[in-house]
Amino acid sequence: MARTSPLSTPLCALLGCEVPILLAGMGGVARWELAAAVANAGGFAQLGMVREDPALIATEVRALQAATDRPFAVNVIPSATEPGLLDRQIGTCLDLGVGTFSFFWDVVPEVVRRAKAAGAQVIHQVGTPDAARMAEDAGADALIAQGVEAGGHIHGETGMLQLVETVVRAASVPVVASGGIASGAGLVAALAAGAQGVQCGTAFLATTESFAHDYHKTRVTGARAQDTLRTDIFVLNWPAHAAVRVIGNSVTQALGFHLMGHDPDALPREVIADEGGRPILRYSTDSPLRITTGDLEAMALFAGQGVDAINDIPPAAERLHRIVAEAEAILNGFRARA
Repeated sequence: MARTSPLSTPLCALLGCEVPILLAGMGGVARWELAAAVANAGGFAQLGMVREDPALIATEVRALQAATDRPFAVNVIPSATEPGLLDRQIGTCLDLGVGTFSFFWDVVPEVVRRAKAAGAQVIHQVGTPDAARMAEDAGADALIAQGVEAGGHIHGETGMLQLVETVVRAASVPVVASGGIASGAGLVAALAAGAQGVQCGTAFLATTESFAHDYHKTRVTGARAQDTLRTDIFVLNWPAHAAVRVIGNSVTQALGFHLMGHDPDALPREVIADEGGRPILRYSTDSPLRITTGDLEAMALFAGQGVDAINDIPPAAERLHRIVAEAEAILNGFRARA
């Protein structure tokens, strides 16, 4: 891919990528193989290491460093991680020379400041304008404004474009749009709203290098936007009432219209699957990975509203190139009509 893409923005210079497309730090899914594929194709990769053991983080970081010379971030979730584990996670990353961290959910200023004091860049994903201000005040170098269309955990209740416009008006750092973006048209719309780039999760989950289970990938390719829904039933091992967007399944169908307001303490602890020897509970936030066996249908099948644009499971580089080509064609069409 050309290093002088017409889509290049100041964000690309900040992060060291060629095109302003970020791989979301999807826990379990965004392992080194997928991250390397996105980085080597010109995008910016984030390893999804939420609550992972530092030994696994070290293995993943070293494998990624061996597979690419491009910069990348490690994504951890301070408010969903035991403080001692979080301390060891960040320490491991710093020891291995990780130059960028990405954080999500509640803003924890002391964690941002620790990364910055060590010379690392910080990207913070937020779901509200207030959180954006807090993250920037804490020292974040870039913000990801996540709309309610996003798959996986959702921290706000506002649509992507509206949130991006609001955050961009107030921010003095680059803003990345996230939520339902899986096409070149989505990238162009985000840029028009003032974003300097986009973050894609679901689009890269359904790729050959993704660590997601083939069952999950296939469900994504067969789903449409109306098949996804927002619920807090998949909440075990995360803060209470944390909303997620998933593809509807037997668990959500049993809820009827009561998709929100579930008390995690009232949910039964029932093992329904196994992930490499680790038991997976019904109602947990775990999604099916390559190594998962058991009742995959009843697990959290994360997917954003951009699924209409995802109809196959190509290599990640091909997915990225398609998004770039479509965006460039749209922009060229605008110029031709001007």
